[in-house]
Amino acid sequence: MALIVQKFGGSSVKDAEHLRNVADIVTGTYKNGNDVVVVVSAQGDTTDDLIDKAKEINRNPSKREMDQLLTAGEQISASLLAMTIEDLGYPVVSLLGWQAGFSTSTAYGSARIKRVNPERIKAELSKRNIVVVTGFQGVNKYDDMTTLGRGGSDTSAVAIAASMHADLCQIYTDVDGVYTADPRKIPAARKLDVISYDEMLELATLGAQVLNNRSVEMAKKYHIELEVLSSLTRAKGTIVKEATNVEKMLISGVAKDENVARISVIGVPDKPGLAFRIFSKLAQKNVNVDIILQSIGRNGTKDISFTVEKDKMDATIELMQSYVETIGASSVVFDDDVAKVSIVGAGMESHPGVASDMFEALFEANVNIQMISTSEIKISVLIKKEDANKAVAAIHAKFFEQIGVS
Repeated sequence: MALIVQKFGGSSVKDAEHLRNVADIVTGTYKNGNDVVVVVSAQGDTTDDLIDKAKEINRNPSKREMDQLLTAGEQISASLLAMTIEDLGYPVVSLLGWQAGFSTSTAYGSARIKRVNPERIKAELSKRNIVVVTGFQGVNKYDDMTTLGRGGSDTSAVAIAASMHADLCQIYTDVDGVYTADPRKIPAARKLDVISYDEMLELATLGAQVLNNRSVEMAKKYHIELEVLSSLTRAKGTIVKEATNVEKMLISGVAKDENVARISVIGVPDKPGLAFRIFSKLAQKNVNVDIILQSIGRNGTKDISFTVEKDKMDATIELMQSYVETIGASSVVFDDDVAKVSIVGAGMESHPGVASDMFEALFEANVNIQMISTSEIKISVLIKKEDANKAVAAIHAKFFEQIGVS
């Protein structure tokens, strides 16, 4: 007997027909003699709809009250799925995050899981119940409901798998695995059989909307093998696991992120310590900075450019404009009409010329590069937003469609 954790996203449980399909998957796993814990997201666009309803009443509601509201979405999904499984004649119980033992930090809207006490889940499994748990939520030290942020149900599933030493954690989505690019935009994209934690983490962070990056970090930390697969096709999915010594593919995927803005601090005095002062100020305000470019100092000044998430842009501009005079810079400029396109692959560590091939593909597509960032397994470029789709297509063709992949 194995313990299997299965997570289903909002599109998989969006209506009665889809709930029946999920119930068939879950009960099929149960009939094979396995213990099953199911984690569910809110149905379809429920979370967005609840946010809209809140804004109809209060344009700036407190984060605590928003968490009280948004946790209702997963509760509805869990109860309806439990009823569906019950209707098929199987023993089942639904649990809210706090009932399942999720204790979190106090950061409403983006809480972190501090610990999971799975005793209630174990008790229900010992009765041979299927256990359905609300994803995306927990409870803090004040006994307030908290949410884990977008994609938090993935993290909930992995946390349960880690705390209970599950044999497998399956993440069911609306695509049947991890692809070399978004298959809805690039028809030639190919599904990967296996991808490493590090590669998946980079792709998730860089805009690939298959897995939440926090869930991948947790899976890597606790050595939880993940399988990404579709709830609709029932086809074999993609395994996310520790890298092996087998010959690596040169590139595993191409990702696009349009939730990005470029901020430039112009005319910064060319003196030691000013870059530190700028970025420490941003860190104090929890602004995450990605690509950074500093120009060569001329005439006693230099320009410092960096990228942030688009929803942090206004706060970052305000912060930098209030700080310009203090550091002696001349102005702050910004551009949110940009996108980040990246390639990821463990194979590029040992293969020279990958960056050259990427830049050649962009040149042939007449795409201008504004900023560049690299790591051992990633190369990212900042370009105009209008060029993003053709950039992804050109890069994908260069690395996959022309030379093929094994």
